[in-house]
Amino acid sequence: MNKKEKNQIIEDLTNRLNANKNFYLADTSTLTGIKVNNFRRICFDKKVEMTVVKNTLLQKALEKSTHAAALEPVYGTLKGNTALMFAEQPSEPARVIKQFRLENSKPLLKAAFVEESVYIGDDQLDALSALKTKNELIGDIIGLLQSPAKNVISALQSGGNKLSGVIKTLSERPE
Repeated sequence: MNKKEKNQIIEDLTNRLNANKNFYLADTSTLTGIKVNNFRRICFDKKVEMTVVKNTLLQKALEKSTHAAALEPVYGTLKGNTALMFAEQPSEPARVIKQFRLENSKPLLKAAFVEESVYIGDDQLDALSALKTKNELIGDIIGLLQSPAKNVISALQSGGNKLSGVIKTLSERPE
């Protein structure tokens, strides 16, 4: 690969990093070609874009990105094979990695950049996979907002039943 091709790859990676506010770096070393293809298939099904990149080119792209200052801790993780994963939903790549690791020991999470925050290390995988999507959060908020109204209506309805039962019992009692 000549210098012009490398510069083009760095430019493409930089544009993709700037365009996405969520990306993950995973260690895919020791995975066979068949397992990597299975992992790619799961990523495709879950709408996660995955590509294997050279660490030196990725580091140069990270340095040129708009979030370069925040991404400095990521540079230390760029060793071995690196898979770069992009997704619209911030938790989806972590969920894909966890799903794939039910049967395999890898990929390991090297680092993640989610909504301006950097996560380093495989121990962050559980926290990242537990992140809720925007629609899940909206649903939770709507449920919380509806809860007090439902409780008031329920109390009024049950109170009405109790009151009518007391009146009925009193009316049936001989004087």
